[in-house]
Amino acid sequence: MRATLTVLGTGVLTTVQDDGRPGQAALGIGRSGACDRRSYALANRLVGNAPGAAVLEVTFGGLALRADDDVMVVTTGARCAGPAPHNAPWRLAAGEVVRLGAPASGLRTYLAVRGGLAVPAVLGSRSSDVLSGLGPPVVAADDVLPVGTSQEQLPGVDVAPVADPDGGDVAVAVLPGPRRDWFSDKAWASLRSQAYTVSSQSNRIGVRLDGDALERAKTGELSSEGMVRGALQIPPSGTPILFLADHPVTGGYPVIGYVRDEDVDRCAQLRPGQTLRLRD
Repeated sequence: MRATLTVLGTGVLTTVQDDGRPGQAALGIGRSGACDRRSYALANRLVGNAPGAAVLEVTFGGLALRADDDVMVVTTGARCAGPAPHNAPWRLAAGEVVRLGAPASGLRTYLAVRGGLAVPAVLGSRSSDVLSGLGPPVVAADDVLPVGTSQEQLPGVDVAPVADPDGGDVAVAVLPGPRRDWFSDKAWASLRSQAYTVSSQSNRIGVRLDGDALERAKTGELSSEGMVRGALQIPPSGTPILFLADHPVTGGYPVIGYVRDEDVDRCAQLRPGQTLRLRD
């Protein structure tokens, strides 16, 4: 029989995520997957899972799980309050409960179990896409999550010396986008000089930024064009939306720039009220 985990509580939002559905954008299917890919990959490595195994992505803590069988688990990403170790795998005995409090910094925590979560795959992935509704439903209390098996070797690491997500101002690199010419040089300079505040309207689709509006140099509307993770789209409000894992496949608002892919993982850990600066 498969080992299982029983969900006792989920906090704000808990979803099942893996590395998504890459390569299907031409069919109108977004990649989705873990928002913070680096923390997700680390979680799987620490419990000896194959790349792409499904984990839980927990937004701002609040998850409570009971092990129905002996399992090995680990948390990475945002370090949650509570007695559980972090970035360090541990054995969760049958009947034991793990509870994740609110993190001191960062937003998203990844909980991996050795063997991965064996929920049914949809179009080749176990990721929940909150925009399209593809994949398993959002995790709810009383859900029983099946655990798979792994033949991979454990890495033999007691703890991974990884820094916690930034809790203060965050600065990331930005490159000009395909519609940079839709904005004046003044607007481009404003984008890279002001301090944006992360909006409470942010989610897995994108980080919404509050700040001074950027004026367009061109009028009219664009035909829909392809969108990717890290794109900085400027809607009519004039303030950017930084696309994350569940971004739409296409969009009609101009993309003024892109955040470097390695920095998007850091942006996925931003919480409302934090300051983001976009730099060269």
